[in-house]
Amino acid sequence: MHHQPFILHDLIKRFVADSLSLSLSLPRLLLFDPSRANAPKREGEMATEEAKPAVIPESVLKKRKREEQWALAKKEALDTKKKAEGEKRKLIFSRAQQYAKEYESQEKELIRLKREARLKGGFYVCPEAKLLFIVRIRGINAMHPKTRKILQLLRLRQIFNGVFLKVNKATVNMLRRVEPYVTYGYPNLKSVRELIYKRGYGKLNKQRVPLSDNSVIEQGLGKDGIICIEDLVHEIMTVGPHFKEANNFLWPFKLKRRWAGWRRRGITTSKAATPETARITSTSSLGG
Repeated sequence: MHHQPFILHDLIKRFVADSLSLSLSLPRLLLFDPSRANAPKREGEMATEEAKPAVIPESVLKKRKREEQWALAKKEALDTKKKAEGEKRKLIFSRAQQYAKEYESQEKELIRLKREARLKGGFYVCPEAKLLFIVRIRGINAMHPKTRKILQLLRLRQIFNGVFLKVNKATVNMLRRVEPYVTYGYPNLKSVRELIYKRGYGKLNKQRVPLSDNSVIEQGLGKDGIICIEDLVHEIMTVGPHFKEANNFLWPFKLKRRWAGWRRRGITTSKAATPETARITSTSSLGG
């Protein structure tokens, strides 16, 4: 019985020690409480988190800057192209007006000279034509090799092919050799314009390209100052300094056969004409 106080004293000391250790570990348990971690945040804490700026990767910033530079360069190039096209349209329009005035003045001058000659009791002889249009009308049967070579030089490789030709001594000599196989005449402005507008094709990179846009002509003849179809018509009609380049640019015209056939004319003379002024020509009305 004398040992009971000591046992009770040990129990009390142990209980006090356990209570003290529990009180020390309680704040730690509250700090890592899952229910407290999922609890709604306070207004002050939310405002602090929203104030922090979002971090954008450097690669995204570089891509965005690069796209902005490309868009700006594309816009500048488009504006420059539109401005150049507008200036080019004005130039083409002014050239067309200039050519129309030139053709009109030439026609009026011709009428005036004819009237003056008639009033003086004479007649006016038009200047010799500088431009010919030749059409092949026969095949290769029983053809001499030299004649075939001349037709190849004239680019008349198929029947009903037509080409423009500058009148000079060499071309006249060639025409005499191939006269049974071709027909030719002196085209006027209307014929030249209709041929080029309706049946004109250009040659780009050895390909037959339709003259559907002025850019085709500029691409082929821009280096010679010919940038539109009216420039091409003027160069061919007037046999200008770049006639060779313009004529080579034009693909040989492919014409259709006339249902009514061909009309052949012989010696054309007038009452006042002399044998020196009489000319033998072979002309036809080109149809289709």
